[in-house]
Amino acid sequence: MSTAHDVVLMTTHDIGRHLHCYGRASVVSPNLDALAAQGATLAQAFATAPQCSPSRASLASGRYPHSNGVMGLTHRGFDWDLTSPHAAAIFAGLGFATHLFGGQHVTQHPERLGFTQVNDADALEAVLAREDSSRRLYLELNFEETHRPYPPAGAPPPGLKIPGYLPPGPESVEEMTAVEGTIGQMDRAVGRVLGALEKAGRTGGAFVVFTTDHGLAMPRAKCTLYDAGLEVALLARWPDGGIRRGDILEQLISNIDVLPTLLEAAGFAIPAGVQGRSFLPLLRGEAYEPREWIFGEKTFHSYYDPMRCVRTRSYKYIRNFESAFAVEVPADIQQGPIFRANPGRYSADRPSIVELYDLDQDPLEERNLAGGPAVAAIEHELSERLWSWMRETADPLLDGPVPSPRYRQAMKPDR
Repeated sequence: MSTAHDVVLMTTHDIGRHLHCYGRASVVSPNLDALAAQGATLAQAFATAPQCSPSRASLASGRYPHSNGVMGLTHRGFDWDLTSPHAAAIFAGLGFATHLFGGQHVTQHPERLGFTQVNDADALEAVLAREDSSRRLYLELNFEETHRPYPPAGAPPPGLKIPGYLPPGPESVEEMTAVEGTIGQMDRAVGRVLGALEKAGRTGGAFVVFTTDHGLAMPRAKCTLYDAGLEVALLARWPDGGIRRGDILEQLISNIDVLPTLLEAAGFAIPAGVQGRSFLPLLRGEAYEPREWIFGEKTFHSYYDPMRCVRTRSYKYIRNFESAFAVEVPADIQQGPIFRANPGRYSADRPSIVELYDLDQDPLEERNLAGGPAVAAIEHELSERLWSWMRETADPLLDGPVPSPRYRQAMKPDR
């Protein structure tokens, strides 16, 4: 089987699976629809974390946030930093020219990540024209269009449906209309990338992956371990690589699996320390042992709010390690009309340490079954699986509350 000549990773912010190719009929995303039709759609892909920096660090390193150094936001004032090798450094070490287009949000020091060059977001065509066709490329493109704040919403698109975890009403219509407008803008950027690869003659040998960092930037989605916070779109295309066209694959996938998949497609072994596993055999229709579960986590976002979860095909088990609001609503989401219409909807105290949901019967995760005799066996099984994962990955929560970079800075005697 051939190896990919080039590796192209495209990401966008804050949209989960809210795309036309995932069944959202009102979304206009023809370029991503075409990408899905030409490759495979991973229908049950999840992020390791429901916020930007930790999730993106997992994509870049193939490691969980508590293992890669990014347990919270990386920008100034939060100051988490990637401590594991970035995909760019790994591919550069394998002889690839590595190019970043747009932001990265896993460190304040992008020069340390291993990119040969950091480029303007719209510079891809010029870079491809400049690179020799024999040179193998790792291209990372991170689109900003879908991040808040959203532009004015305009008229709702035909067929707009409000996600079930949001309250019905004009506020939700306004915000979902706005986000769908930004998805259309981002989709046009995807089209320009695919067109540039075609113009450069690199389409056939390019393993192209598109994904999102986490779920929609809406109340009870982003910054929660419910599916609405962890679900991500994940599309893969490689015309010369044996990926079957138009496949919709229902196996559980974690975004720590993306890096090992990129490396296997390029013909390289998975480095020691990578915690994900390649799903390239799945894409090719070969023998593949599916995951029984995926894991998610949050430690810090706006504030310290440690929680961990394990998800199977049918159940979600969440353990909350501190008192807090029932759900965190980040500051940018608080500026939107949904939150402002009823802040009290999201500011109740968190009632439970353990949450357990039957995803078949309760996909919105609204009825906590934890403690009930009918689910005692599954609750025990998932509790043990979560503790085992935390031990196997040396989760620092096992040793007590996790100090933030701000805490460590404040403890310096000269401050």
